[in-house]
Amino acid sequence: MSDYFSLSDCDVIGFDLDHTLCRYHLKETSRVSPGPRPITIRGSVKTRMRPAGGVDFKGLVVDLEDGNLVKLAADGTVLRATHGTRDLTEAEILQHYGPQRQWKHFHSLNTSFTRSAHYYFYDNYFDLPGALLCGRVVDMLNKRGEEVNAEFWKDMVAAIDHNYNTSAFKEDAGTYFPSVKRDPGRYLQPCSEEVKAWLRSMKEAGKVLLLITSSHSDYCRLICEHVLGKDYEDLFDIIITNALKPGFFSLVPHQRPFRTLVDDVEESEGLQALDKPGWYSQGNWPHLHQLLKTMTGKPEPKVVYFGDSMRSDMFPASSFGRWETVMVVEEMEGEGVPTSAAARANQAQDQDQETKAKFEDQGMKAPSDSSRQWGSYFMDAHKSSGEAGVEKEEQDQKLTWCCHSIHKYSTMAIPSVEHIAGLPLDYKFPRFSPDRPPTSGYYPRPPDSLQGGRSRDAS
Repeated sequence: MSDYFSLSDCDVIGFDLDHTLCRYHLKETSRVSPGPRPITIRGSVKTRMRPAGGVDFKGLVVDLEDGNLVKLAADGTVLRATHGTRDLTEAEILQHYGPQRQWKHFHSLNTSFTRSAHYYFYDNYFDLPGALLCGRVVDMLNKRGEEVNAEFWKDMVAAIDHNYNTSAFKEDAGTYFPSVKRDPGRYLQPCSEEVKAWLRSMKEAGKVLLLITSSHSDYCRLICEHVLGKDYEDLFDIIITNALKPGFFSLVPHQRPFRTLVDDVEESEGLQALDKPGWYSQGNWPHLHQLLKTMTGKPEPKVVYFGDSMRSDMFPASSFGRWETVMVVEEMEGEGVPTSAAARANQAQDQDQETKAKFEDQGMKAPSDSSRQWGSYFMDAHKSSGEAGVEKEEQDQKLTWCCHSIHKYSTMAIPSVEHIAGLPLDYKFPRFSPDRPPTSGYYPRPPDSLQGGRSRDAS
């Protein structure tokens, strides 16, 4: 495999929508994402758990059996942990996870990225406020002297799902969809003209363009019209909504057939195959692959997919589809990578100055910034243990599990599509490779935490 990646070598170029082509005003969306309704915690009185401002770290895992939130290294070592929202001391971490600080469910998570009755992995900004919501529920249970076990999570899931249910947009249910429908500009950042021209140039160069999103068709239309314009359908050959990733990639066709849409309602009869471009719902990778072979005239078309989620995009697309993958990692901008010129100009024109001043007055950080409590998304200090579990004085800098996963399942990582939209299609990007330094695949440059200090990647 070449050390470099170029879009000109790809036959098919696919995109996720949320947090990929569509960037959000994260401070605003964090206010309407969690706590959609009163939550009943197994026999307790009803309580509203709606944290203001969200939580500023992505990549945490909640251990549902004990109510701990953990930050993991690439080898499953627990780097930091809280019980509820309270930081665990080094002694408490050793008490919970032993002298080697190993999290017992790591192998299951690391090899499948699936969700479990034992844990939940927060890897996108939509469910991220749930991490803080979860922590506060555990705090509440502890304060009442009630036992923390996985049962409380069923109530959490029911409440959060209510906010994002596919029918919620049409029914104006929850807090999220009604808010975005009422004022899209408050939550959605329009793509720059440079991005729109970039998409058009790829179609003109003969590339097949895909849009594959787990958002329902009605919400997809609202987003696309706002961020890409009313002619957005002309930019894509195939649009797939309600894709229910990662199942889109991992399930066989009879488990997840494609369906056609009539007025944003899915036809009850699943399709046996795809025979032409168009707009579809649900679906599966094998049927899409057959259509792409027909459209490109190639037995194995080369596909690249842009997305922001390791669980839904990077891992399944690379593992099942064998696609090239480009991960959009907004945390790079939180660690020194400059915002692109096109994005800066766009934000200056789009952002309401009164809203901007309100957040600055409150001292709110962007959710993609490094967290004071949890540290960097990419790297963290680790106090290793010596004989008999005695903690050593020196600290190693270790790659986080999230960062290691980016290097393993992504071809390259960028802060936003705006950063590469102005480049020629034949631009050669250095790719991630186990034979090269872990900083090799970041464009335009690696985040600050990866550029200094002694690192040890447990690959």
